[in-house]
Order: sequence, then structure tokens, then C-alpha cells
Amino acid sequence: MKTFIQTIRQRYHLKDYKFSLVALVLAISIIGVFIVGSAQASLQGKQAQGVVLGVIAMVIISLIDYEWVLSFHWVMYAVNFVLLAAVLLIGVNTNGATRWLNLGFIQFQPSDLTKIITILFYAKLLMKWEQSINNKRFIMAAVVLMLPSLVLIYKQPNLSTTICLAMLFCVLMYIGGLSYKFIGTMCAIFIPLAVILFIIVIQPNQPLIHQYQQNRILAWLEPEKYESEEAYQQLNSIMAIGSGQLTGKGYNSTATTSVKNGNFISEPQTDFIFAIIGEELGFVGCCVIIILLLLIVIDCILIGMKAKDTGGRIICTGVAALIGIQSFINISVATMLFPNTGISLPFISYGLTSVVCFYMGIGFVLNVGLQPNKYQ
Repeated sequence: MKTFIQTIRQRYHLKDYKFSLVALVLAISIIGVFIVGSAQASLQGKQAQGVVLGVIAMVIISLIDYEWVLSFHWVMYAVNFVLLAAVLLIGVNTNGATRWLNLGFIQFQPSDLTKIITILFYAKLLMKWEQSINNKRFIMAAVVLMLPSLVLIYKQPNLSTTICLAMLFCVLMYIGGLSYKFIGTMCAIFIPLAVILFIIVIQPNQPLIHQYQQNRILAWLEPEKYESEEAYQQLNSIMAIGSGQLTGKGYNSTATTSVKNGNFISEPQTDFIFAIIGEELGFVGCCVIIILLLLIVIDCILIGMKAKDTGGRIICTGVAALIGIQSFINISVATMLFPNTGISLPFISYGLTSVVCFYMGIGFVLNVGLQPNKYQ
């Protein structure tokens, strides 16, 4: 133990520890614990436990050399594949979806861990093959390596995480040095293709997505037609956010007019927690949450800009992208900018796996910050 502490002291300096990022993450997590308690009082204690576990994981990971961790990138890739495959074989089915593994002493959602492993795996891969990033064979290989995770998560079914992971992969490739010429070519191909696919999936008897997923898209396009069914939650979410006005109805409001107290939103502690924030804390509370998330993203990017190598830069920007993408999707769903799809709001929504995994990501960012580029 003494040897470990001495090694840490020799390798790192306290002045390089990014306490500003830690403070931001703790601030938004504490708010999350209180909001979860308001949405579902019985879960507040578990959320607090998740934050404590997350902080412990963050501190430990922040003191482990990320280069050493990246050397096990193929091991992480294999573990991720095994966990996702196990979900489909022996996973726990809840509300028609099989997304959790029950190991007896713990139940967790492997797809949350997949996001962190994906960042670490491609950080090493792109750093190792940095000079070949625009080689067609390498790009094809990178896509092929990404497909198993996307397919296995989509099969759960978990379309929202599949989309989030695909977007994260695109960001990682861009940060790795993908040329604008290639990006422009892909946009010219995939944007029209996406429009065609969208037109297909809203047609009757289409084979691409599940019926409930199609209904959510149709409800997004014509909410008044589905107001008592698929659009019900999103419409109530908008009503809750709007009813909060400037300063909200107050934390843990007992008002009979509250959308939360009327049980008009199911699972408000997870996918629609932003609606609770809007109703109880108002426009001011929503802005505080968005600003905190934005500052966390900016802090991660700034740390990445000072990273000593490509791997460190990709880790930081990857974690920043993950937080940004997931936050954007969650808030867009709550405000009906996107069709209804279940995904958590980072550091706030209830879920021990989600909270701990995000803290793990921050831990890796902090370790990158402890090893800044001395030549900048």
C-alpha cells in the first residue's frame, strides 16, 4: 500500500487534479439525488448509494494510468461482447425489454458500460493507427468492430442506446482525424438514405423496427391523434415543464395540479426526470441543469486539448460527446423535439449502472488531466 501511494505521489501532482470538474459533477449529482427523491421517494437512498459508488470508482480510476488501461483494449472488447451476448441469453426481461443482467448480488445494464468501453477501445485503436485513419480498409475495419455492439443492443431492443452509441462512434472517428472530404462524402450518402429509411419506417407493415417504435414516431408526427396513447407521456411532460413557469412549483411539491402527483408520467425518475425539474424548479432550474451539463462537457474538452497523446484526447472528447449526446436526446424527448425513446439524463436520472459508468468516464478524464502535455 505504501509503495502504491509513493508511486502515485511520484507520478502525479495535486495541482494537476481537475477539482473544478469534480465539483461540477458532484453538484449535478446531488441535485439528481434530490430530484429522484421527489419523483420516487423510495429510490432516493439507492441513487445516493450510486453516487457514492461512482465517486469511489472515479477517484480510483483517476489514479490509474490510462495508457496501462488502454493496453487491455482487446480484453475490454471481448468482455463487452460477452456481457451483451449474455443479456440476450440470460438477461432479465422488464416491460418487454431484456437489458439487464442479474448476477445475484447485483443487477446492472451492460449497455451503459459499453459506452465507456467503446471510448477506451477506439482511443487505443485510433491512436495506434493514427496515420491510417483515412485508409478505406481501416475505416471498414473500425465499422465492422462497432457492429456487434450495435446489433446486440438493438436486439434487446434498445434503439435509443443504439443511436447514441452510433453517434458516439462517429464523433470518435472525427476526433481521431477523419478527413472532411470523407465526412462530406458520407453525409451526401447517408442523409438521403436516412430520409428514405424514415419514410419507410412510418409505412404500414414495415419490417425495419418494432411496432411500438413505429407508434412512437407516428405519435411524434401527429401527437393530437395519439394523445391518449403513445403521445400521452410526452404531452404531459411538456405540460409539466410549462406549468413550472419561471421558478417552478417548489421542490417536492404537493400541489394537486402537479403532473407528477397525478401520476400522468410513468417512471418520472428515469427517462422523464427533466419534466420533474421543469415543473418543480421551473425555467431557472432547467437552465441550471443544462448549464452544469454544458460546463462538464467544456471542462472535459479543455482537459483533452492539453492531453499528452491522441488516446488521452479521444478519451476526454469521447466522454464529453457521450454526456452531450445523451443529455441532448433525453431533454429533446422530454420537450417532444424527438420521438419518445428511453435514455437517461447523465448524473441525474435514477440508475446505479448509469451513474457509476458516467463517473468512471470522468475518472479517466481526470487521469488524462493528471498527465498533461508538458510541451504545450
